[in-house]
Amino acid sequence: MTTPNTKRETNLPEPALENFIEWSDSLAGHARELWRHRELLWLLTLREIKVRYKQTALGVAWAVLQPLSLMVVFTVFFSWFARIESDGIPYPLFSYAALLPWMFFSTSLSFAIPSLIANSHIITKIYFPREVVPLAAVMAALLDFLIASAAFVLLLTAYRVPPSWNLLYVAPIVLIQVLFTVGISLLLSAFTVLYRDVRHTLPLVIQIWMFVTPILYPASVVPERWRAWYFSLNPMASIIDGYRRAILQRQSPQLSYLLLAAAVSCLLVWAGYKYFKHLEREFADIV
Repeated sequence: MTTPNTKRETNLPEPALENFIEWSDSLAGHARELWRHRELLWLLTLREIKVRYKQTALGVAWAVLQPLSLMVVFTVFFSWFARIESDGIPYPLFSYAALLPWMFFSTSLSFAIPSLIANSHIITKIYFPREVVPLAAVMAALLDFLIASAAFVLLLTAYRVPPSWNLLYVAPIVLIQVLFTVGISLLLSAFTVLYRDVRHTLPLVIQIWMFVTPILYPASVVPERWRAWYFSLNPMASIIDGYRRAILQRQSPQLSYLLLAAAVSCLLVWAGYKYFKHLEREFADIV
C-alpha cells in the first residue's frame, strides 16, 4: 500500500521543478541583460518624450493640461449637473486624484502596446533587448505623471488639505501601478506583433475600462456583495481607491485589495516578460 505513494513522491519534483528553475534562470538572465542596457532605456525614454511633444507650442505642459481639462469637464457635468457623490471630497480634487494615475495608465498602454510596430525600422536593423521599446513608452508616461503631480500638490494647497502619515502609502501604490502597467504593456505589445487587431480595439477597451473604474464615482457606490469581485477583477480600482484614501481621506488603503492588486501585478510582469522573450526572436521577421 505504501509503495505507490513512495514512487509518486520521488518522481514529483523533477519535471515541474526543473522547468520552473530553468524559466527563473532565463528570466534573471534577461533582466541582467536589460540592466546592462539601462542607458539605452533612458535614451529611448527621452526620445519618446521629444517625439511626443515635437512641434507643440506648450510642450510638456500638455502633461498637466490634459488631466486638468478633464477635471474641469467632469466637475461641470458630473458634479454640478449629474450630482454624482464624491464621499464628501470636493469634486475637482476627487476627480483629479483618479485622473492623474489613469492618464499615466492609459497613455502608457496607448504608446507601449503598438511601440514594437512603430519602431520596426530599429528592431530589424540592430540588436538590443526588445523590451526596452515598450518600457521606454511607460517611462515617458511616468515622467508625465510626475510632472502633472505638481499641479495636484497646488490643488491640495488651494483646498487646504493637510498632509498626513498616510501619504507614505503613495510610494508603494505607485510601484504597484507601474508593475501592473509594465506587465500589461509587455504582454500586449508582443501579442500585437502577431495580431494587429489589438491596436484597433485598444482605444475602445481603454474607454470601457475607464467607466468600470472608480474615476467618475467613488468605489463606495459599488454594492458590498459585489465589491470583492469588483476589486479582484480590476486592480486599477484598488489602485485608484488607494490613492484617494491615502491622499484625500487621510486613511490607509484597503490593504487586502491592494495586496491582491500587487500579487496580480507581479504575476502579470512575470507572465508578460516570459511571453515577450518567448516571441522576441521572431519580432524582426514579423514586424
